[in-house]
Amino acid sequence: MNSSEFFGFLRTRSSVREYSDEELTSEEIAAVLLTVERAPSAGNREAWDVVTVTDVSVREGLSDAAFQQQHLIQAPCVFVVCANYVRSMSQYGERGILYAVQDATIAATYMMLGAHAAGLQTCWTGAFDEEAVREALALPEHIRPLVLLAAGKGHLPPSNAGRMPIGEHVHENIW
Repeated sequence: MNSSEFFGFLRTRSSVREYSDEELTSEEIAAVLLTVERAPSAGNREAWDVVTVTDVSVREGLSDAAFQQQHLIQAPCVFVVCANYVRSMSQYGERGILYAVQDATIAATYMMLGAHAAGLQTCWTGAFDEEAVREALALPEHIRPLVLLAAGKGHLPPSNAGRMPIGEHVHENIW
């Protein structure tokens, strides 16, 4: 893939909140999960874990935890990407908490792009009650849910949302 193809690939990705009734195959789920093993991580600690949720009753619990966001029920799969503090803190102490959050965020991004490459649509969901997600998934104490990544065969929005000019974000040498 050349740079033009890569940037075109990025431009065609968008968040999708409406999904078809079609379930994902185990091969499609595996394809998304395979992308995450290539994600960079601090000290190669891979301080992330993923809970793959296909059961509708569990997805309903996630929707409840996410303030009734219906796309979490409608999507046939929700990847719950979590930070695993123990893996990074064992090497980095308290700083490992930050590194675990960074590792999990990068992992979720790789999964989102991997899903797009596999012809699937996703929606990154970060608005949720952390304790409610923890309870719905029976997560251990050292695991922190960071992203609910809805995935499926979605209905693309009519156009991508406008973006701020890059100059609004980038500062040279100093602020």
